[in-house]
Amino acid sequence: MSTMTQSATHSESYTQYGPKLKTALPGPNARRIVADDERLISPSYTRSYPMVAKSGRGVRVTDVDGNEFLDFAAGIAVTSTGHCHPEVVKAIQDQAAELIHMSGTDFYYEHMTKFAERLSAVAPMPGPHKFYYGNSGAEAVECALKLARYHTGRQNIISFFGAFHGRTMGALSLTGSKPQQKRRFAPFVPGVTHVRYPYAYRGCSGGPQEEEAFALGCARYLEEKLFKTILPPEEVAAIILEPIQGEGGYVVAPTNFLEEIRRICDRHGILLIADEVQSGAGRTGKWWAIEHSGVQPDMVCIAKGIASGMPLGICMTKAAIMDWVPGSHASTFGGNPVCIAAGIATMDILEREGIKNAGVVGESMLNRLRPWVGKHAHVGDVRGRGLMIGIEIVKDKESRASAGLMRDKIVDLAFERGLLILGCGETSVRLCPPLIVNQYEADIALDILEECVSLAAK
Repeated sequence: MSTMTQSATHSESYTQYGPKLKTALPGPNARRIVADDERLISPSYTRSYPMVAKSGRGVRVTDVDGNEFLDFAAGIAVTSTGHCHPEVVKAIQDQAAELIHMSGTDFYYEHMTKFAERLSAVAPMPGPHKFYYGNSGAEAVECALKLARYHTGRQNIISFFGAFHGRTMGALSLTGSKPQQKRRFAPFVPGVTHVRYPYAYRGCSGGPQEEEAFALGCARYLEEKLFKTILPPEEVAAIILEPIQGEGGYVVAPTNFLEEIRRICDRHGILLIADEVQSGAGRTGKWWAIEHSGVQPDMVCIAKGIASGMPLGICMTKAAIMDWVPGSHASTFGGNPVCIAAGIATMDILEREGIKNAGVVGESMLNRLRPWVGKHAHVGDVRGRGLMIGIEIVKDKESRASAGLMRDKIVDLAFERGLLILGCGETSVRLCPPLIVNQYEADIALDILEECVSLAAK
């Protein structure tokens, strides 16, 4: 294919699949709504840029001024089947016309058991299983925290630096991501100990062998130091971890680390909780990110992409663990039939096409992104699985010094060009588009992002 033909083909693809901006950003309607928001809405929300969404279809979001964006944030990895997938919309509409609420804590819904059967069939650990329904990832984590203490009769939980598990008090106590999330909210739930996560780019500077040794050392620190000094292992109820840290920087836990944590849990009767709120529901090309390691958890926290944007949180456990008695834990809205209808439709789409597509398109994106480490002076690391991809921005590769302001500039420049992305960790960009994204959309998004990386360096 000639250069001219290639250019024409690229132009046609961009016209069909790229952003379509009609106004300066933000437009007049967006500016008005942002001003109203500043007057009326809690200032605790973290808005990266003035995007005021009005409608969405697939990987595209249109703002209140008619500007059309490519969405590679997906509502923070939530709209797994894309915005307003027709099958999900129909499931919501049909269920809303039949029954909206009756409270699954006091009455029974067939939807709850039907969805549980579907989830049990794709669980990352052998059954039988039991399920608790809530409304968010934080609620799923709160359930896991309480259940781990209840079942084991132990009080302590081990979590990791860089972790994000939610903002309610129990989940926040487990979180170790950013100080602002905890500032002025103490005291926290007692009995939580944070240890180092195997963030290789920030922990060692050698090759794969050194990274493996570093990861193993992070896991073995528990027995070699923690359990010998300040934390009796027989008083530890659970270890909670994200197989890929989300807010921590899209950091992938190495397999040998997860295997060693599993062995430690088995030796001491400790439960292993996998927080798959962001990494689960097919995002990595498998149902659950922990499946890439072959490690089997005891409990799994699920939310975000499992219901395509409807509020649903789930705690899935081995059946023998969920042994608490009536009244121990509940949620008025948990297991809402409309949300579960969306969840079942979401599973249908993910099983049919979304999970496979996440693996194929995600690997294609990673193959294009990895050479950026050698090509761009400020790209220090590229990592991820499937469509959960992190790009670490640094001041220079020798010092690996964080470049948070440059990362923020890249995010802003992308918005100005019609690409929606978000930061994560201290200095990384995250890419987490809907799992139905096609190769043309992925290519255009990376074209825009690469331009932004180059511009931010000037």
